[in-house]
Amino acid sequence: MTFRAYRPDEDRAAVEAVWREVGWIDPEGDAEALGVFLESGRTVVAEVDGRAECVVNTDPGTLRYLDEEIQISCITGVTTSRIVRKRGLASRLTAHALATDAADGALLAALGAFEQGFYNQLGFGNGSYAHSCTFDPAQLTIEVDPRTPRRLTPDDWETVHRSRLARHRPHGGVNVLSPEITRAEMMWSENGFGLGYADEAGELTHHLWFSAKELEDGPYHVDWTAYRTREQFLELLALIRSLGDQVRSIRMSEPGNIQLQDLLREPFRMRKITRESPHEHRLTASAYWQARILDLPACIERTHLDGGPLAFNLALEDPIADRLPEAGWRGTGGEYMVTLGPESSAVRGAAPSLPTLRASIGAFTRIWLGVRPATSLSWTDDLSGTPDLLAALDRVLNVPAPSPDWDF
Repeated sequence: MTFRAYRPDEDRAAVEAVWREVGWIDPEGDAEALGVFLESGRTVVAEVDGRAECVVNTDPGTLRYLDEEIQISCITGVTTSRIVRKRGLASRLTAHALATDAADGALLAALGAFEQGFYNQLGFGNGSYAHSCTFDPAQLTIEVDPRTPRRLTPDDWETVHRSRLARHRPHGGVNVLSPEITRAEMMWSENGFGLGYADEAGELTHHLWFSAKELEDGPYHVDWTAYRTREQFLELLALIRSLGDQVRSIRMSEPGNIQLQDLLREPFRMRKITRESPHEHRLTASAYWQARILDLPACIERTHLDGGPLAFNLALEDPIADRLPEAGWRGTGGEYMVTLGPESSAVRGAAPSLPTLRASIGAFTRIWLGVRPATSLSWTDDLSGTPDLLAALDRVLNVPAPSPDWDF
């Protein structure tokens, strides 16, 4: 068994077969989009008996942490063929990919998890809840008349990607940098189409991308939104409302810091009326994404808080070391002296005079990102400290809940 970089000419057929086995692409189609996707970032494979049988894809990205941009590794795919399951290949190959990305400067890693628990063994912790809202577009209360939009197709992938990168991003917002990611997503979307608006120079400023199994009356799914201002956001919602003459339901993720229920007429009544209908109004929440810090000192250095300073020892456990060779990046485990405040730092060592926080890297990533306060995670995750230290962390490390706003 060998871990190595993906070789398009040698591995394409084997990787395509693995993706078909796991049901990530259709038995007949999607091959062209897969080729675009595989070239978008870094792909590594586990070769078993001369054939690629496990595949991990990562793409470079950034995450907005308050007013800072954090370089991240976006794990966009982990697939294992049927014949090599339960051998630890996926976890070890993912650890190998993360070590490579960390060596190249990634400070944080994030992914969409197929199930809670698997990636915890690599140090990942749950992200915040993402809300998905299904509603009748005619029930939107937006008092804006949208202009005539521009049609968008997969051929517009480059300008669409630029628009996504330039969108409004609150804390936790992720950008996946490779334009080919957007191209592949547009190619994969079922009956996909876009609507948007450009400025006087022709640059796409705000847009929506839809997919739908049933084009006549829906449900439609808003795969993503991109806007920069309040006015652009409202115009996009007004555009969604304009589809209500024909489309009976729209499903979309709530943008960061927005409550879509604020903009719906009679949401509880409509939920009862549509119960068990194909167009049932609902609001669901799921922490489908996970993250972990790859470089603790660098992440803490980019942390600028209003409170503090607060100094403490951090005893950090990182299980990823068990799946990595002795040489090279070994994760973030060990002892640190951490200071949080307007200027923050983390250096190796421990001071006897300071209180100590003990945590897994996943749990500490969660409090650093703002997923949950330290006291709360001391009840439910691998994190412990004195009540005074936990309360101080709650006060000082008081950042908004992160919202990636990019599914990958």
